[in-house]
Amino acid sequence: MTTQQQELGARGEQAAAEHLEAGGYRILDRNWRCRSGELDLVVRDRSGALAAVEVKTRSSQGFGTAFDAVNPAKFARLHRLLIIWCKAHRIYCPQLRVDVVEVYPGPGGTLSCRHLPDVRS
Repeated sequence: MTTQQQELGARGEQAAAEHLEAGGYRILDRNWRCRSGELDLVVRDRSGALAAVEVKTRSSQGFGTAFDAVNPAKFARLHRLLIIWCKAHRIYCPQLRVDVVEVYPGPGGTLSCRHLPDVRS
């Protein structure tokens, strides 16, 4: 059974993917899992750099921004997961980074996205 929170999260991930594609990013993978964890999105930007994108959907900013949830440990884990993803897909890319997309509900059921490229915690 899917909860409202899970549905909002799934809608948020879709909105983030569409937002990134509209900005020229290519989605390479979604919800990729391995023993070490999960990557929400793996994307390639126009320059060819790869990014692990953490999508954070929040119903409000009452407990801080979505970016605040990406602490140094989470950042390090996402970076390691992106390296594992590259090895699993036999892709060499010297430019790896971690991005965050914050997603918040707007009027009329819309979702607004804020892309924070190359975050460093």
